[in-house]
Amino acid sequence: MLKMMTFFQGLSGHQPVRDTLDFPRSPQKLPSTSEAESEASMSVASSEDLAPPLEAGTALCREEEKTAKKKKEKKKKSKGLANVFCVFTKGKKKKGQLSSAEPEGAARSRQGLDGPPPTVEELKAALERGQLETAPPLLALERELAAAAAAGGASEEELVRRQSKVEALYDLLRDQVLGVLRRPLEVAPERLRQALAVVSEQESEDRQAAAAAAEPGTSGLAVTRPRRWLQLWRRGVAEAAEERMGQRPAAGPEVPESVFLHLGRTMKEDLEAVVERLKPLFPAEFGVVAAYAESYHQHFAAHLAAMAQFELCERDTYMLLVWVQNLYPNDIINSPKLAGELQGVGLGSLLPPRQIRLLEATFLSNEAANVRELMDRALELEAQHWAEDVPPQRLDGHCHSELAIDIIQIISQAQAKAESITLDLGSQIKQVLLAELPAFLRSYQRAFNEFLERGKQLRNYRANVIANINNCLSFRMSMEQKWQVPQDTLSLLLGPLGELKSHGFDTLLQNLREDLKPLFKRFTHTRWAAPMETVEKIITTVDMRLPEFSELQDCFREELMEAVHLHLVKEYIIQLSKRRLVLKTAEQQQQLAGHILASADTIQHFCTKHGSPATWLQPALPTLAEIIRLQDPSAIKIEVATYATCYPDFSKGHLSAILAIKGNLSNSEVKSIRSILDVSTGAQEPSRSLFSLIKVG
Repeated sequence: MLKMMTFFQGLSGHQPVRDTLDFPRSPQKLPSTSEAESEASMSVASSEDLAPPLEAGTALCREEEKTAKKKKEKKKKSKGLANVFCVFTKGKKKKGQLSSAEPEGAARSRQGLDGPPPTVEELKAALERGQLETAPPLLALERELAAAAAAGGASEEELVRRQSKVEALYDLLRDQVLGVLRRPLEVAPERLRQALAVVSEQESEDRQAAAAAAEPGTSGLAVTRPRRWLQLWRRGVAEAAEERMGQRPAAGPEVPESVFLHLGRTMKEDLEAVVERLKPLFPAEFGVVAAYAESYHQHFAAHLAAMAQFELCERDTYMLLVWVQNLYPNDIINSPKLAGELQGVGLGSLLPPRQIRLLEATFLSNEAANVRELMDRALELEAQHWAEDVPPQRLDGHCHSELAIDIIQIISQAQAKAESITLDLGSQIKQVLLAELPAFLRSYQRAFNEFLERGKQLRNYRANVIANINNCLSFRMSMEQKWQVPQDTLSLLLGPLGELKSHGFDTLLQNLREDLKPLFKRFTHTRWAAPMETVEKIITTVDMRLPEFSELQDCFREELMEAVHLHLVKEYIIQLSKRRLVLKTAEQQQQLAGHILASADTIQHFCTKHGSPATWLQPALPTLAEIIRLQDPSAIKIEVATYATCYPDFSKGHLSAILAIKGNLSNSEVKSIRSILDVSTGAQEPSRSLFSLIKVG
C-alpha cells in the first residue's frame, strides 16, 4: 500500500513540463518608417553572412522572454499548474477586445503591411509583437525564394542566407500561432480565428509541397516542408491534457477515490468546454473535440494501466472496475453534453479486455470470501445469543431473529456492489453467492441442532426455537421471489431449512406427544371400551397446548397443526394395528367402525378448525372403518385397492394388522384380500408419509 501511495503522489503531483510552444509576446510597437528603412539598409542589402543576425535575433527573443516573465511576476504571483489550462474556467472575451499579444499599434502596423512588401526586419518586428497578419507576406516570401531557386539565377550561398532568414521568421510565426492555440480561450475569438487560418494555410501549403515533391527545381534549398503545424498543435493539446489531468487533487488525501474523481471531473468539464466554446470556432479539419478527447482518454488510460500493475487491495480493485466499466463510459463518454460529440471518436475502454476480466475474477473471488466471512460472523453472533439465553425480539406478535435479515442483506449488498460495475457482473456474482449459500445453511442447521441438544434448560429455549423456525420463511421468500433461484438450486437450498424446521417442530411438539402417549394407550388397555371419551380427552389435551405455538408465523403454525393432525391419525392407526382386538361378529365390527368414524370426524374437525391444511389425511380413518365394517371379501378388496391408491405406503403388513380385527375371515379370504396389493407393487413413492411411519409386527 505504501508503494501505491508513492505512485499516486508521483502521478498527481508532478510539475508540468515547460511550454515550449508558448513563445513570449513582446510589448514593443512597430518601428517608424525611418527606423524600418534604416534596419532594412543594415542587413538585407548587406553581403555579410546572415547567421550572426539570426543568432542575435534569437538572443533578443530570449532576453525579451526573460523581461516579460519578470514583469509578469511583479504584477501577480505564479499560479503554477492552475494556469496550465484555466481556459475551461474563464469566460469568453468580448468580440473585438484586444489580447495581450495584440497591442494597440497592431492596427497601424497592418496598414503598413498592406503597402509595399515588407522587409524581413519588418516581418520580424511584427511577429515579435504577435501580429499574425504577417503570415501571408511570409508565405509569399517563401514562394519567391523557391521561384528564385528554381530559376537558377542566385548563388547557393545567397539562397542559403535568404532561406535561413525565412525559416527564422517561420519559427517566430509558429511559436506565436501555437502559443495562441495553446490557450485558445484566453484570446479574442478573432485572434483565435487568425491563428487557425494560419495553420490551415500551412497545411494546404504542405499538401502542395508534397504533390510537387517529385518535380525538380528546388536545388540549393533545404527541405522545410511538410512543417506539420497541425500535428504540432495536437501535440500541444496532449501536453495541455497531461498538465490538467496531472494536477494534484484540490483537497483531501491522495487515495484512489479522490484521484479517480479528479481525473473524471477534469476530463468531463474540460471536454464540455471544448464542445461548447471551441468547436464553433475551429475548422472541421482540426477535429478539435476528437483531439482533446483522445488526449484526455490516453492520459486517463495510462494512469489506470500503471495503477493496475500494482497488487491492488479489494477496495482499489472495485474502484478500478467501477470507473472502467461504469462511471467513465456512462457518466463521461455518454453524458448528455458529450454523447453525440464522442459517438464517432471511438475512444474505447480505459483498460484492455483481458485485464478487465482478470480484475473481475479477482473482484468475484474477493466478494465471495467477504460474504463467507460476514455470514459466518453473523451466525456466530446469533449462536452466542442462544447460548447466553438472550430472548428473541417480538415483531407483530411473532418471535423474530435478525439472522435471516443479516444474511439476506449481506448477499444483496454484494450483488448490488457487482451490479454497480455492470449488470453482467451482477449476474455472475449471483451464481457465486448462491454457491456459497448451501454451505452456510448447513452450518446454520448444525449450529441449531447443537442448540436444541444443549439449551433445553434455558428459559428462552422454546422462544428461540420458534424464532429460528420463523427465519426459514424469510430465507425461502428471498430465494423464490427476490433472487429467483432456479428450481433445482432451490431444492438444494431449501433442504437444510426443511430439516431445521422439522427438528424445531419435533422439539416444540415433544411435550405434547409425551402428554398424549398414555391417552392413546387407553384404547388397547380398555379394549376400545368408550373410545369417544378417550378421543375427547386427547383433543382437550391438544387444545391446551396450542397457545404455546402462537408466536410462530401463520404459515408455520399451519404446518405445525398439520404435524399434530398427522400424529393423531398415526397414533390412532397404531392402536388399531396392535392385534389385541379380535371381533368375530359383524355387529361388533360395525360397532367399532362407528366408533372409528366418529373419532375420525372429531379429529378432522378439530385440526381443520385450528388451521391444519392436511386434507390428504381425511380418508385415512374412515376407509379403515369401512374395511372393518364390510363382510364381503370382494367389497373389501375394492376398498383396499382404493386405499392403496391414496396411501402408496400402505403395505400388506399394515393390511394384515387391520384384517386381524375381523375374526370371522378365513385364512384363504385374508390371503386373497392381501393379494390385491400385489397390483400396486410398482407404485411410485408417496409424496407424504403415513404408514411408513407406522411399524407393524
